[in-house]
Amino acid sequence: MYYKIVTEQFTKSLLNLLEILEKTSKQAESKKVDFGILLNSRLIADQFSLLRQVQIACDTAKLAAARMAGKEAPIHDDKEVTLSDIKNRVESVISYLKSYKPADFDSASDRRITQPRWEGKYLTGEEYLLHHAIPNLFFHITTAYAILRSNGFDIGKKDYLGELPFKI
Repeated sequence: MYYKIVTEQFTKSLLNLLEILEKTSKQAESKKVDFGILLNSRLIADQFSLLRQVQIACDTAKLAAARMAGKEAPIHDDKEVTLSDIKNRVESVISYLKSYKPADFDSASDRRITQPRWEGKYLTGEEYLLHHAIPNLFFHITTAYAILRSNGFDIGKKDYLGELPFKI
């Protein structure tokens, strides 16, 4: 189950984010709005910009996979400044997630996961996924969506959710 969540669902969510960025960039072009300005837009002054929201969503996805599998995650230097840059980052994280196999998560449930800002505390892999990684990923993708939506772009819940695996 961890494999499906971390690789399949996180990949789908990042792909949906890419589609939202593409859709809104086309709308911005037709409205003669510089997308570079949008990348620096925020919902409120003390929140991160659209660009940073996407960077953190990417970091959350790749670090969740790496930490749960006991591997090293690729490093991104947070030097993206253009739409093309940030789309490349999302695509690189998607490629990274697709490199995982179900067996990589065999010991994930009980793995002790920590990070520097937790000051010596840890969560089990399951706790980390349920209480940190999933909510953090969706928070930053949702905030990126909200920044674009608040700037008047025609995107909706179907864009956020993406294709659903309906059965007939």
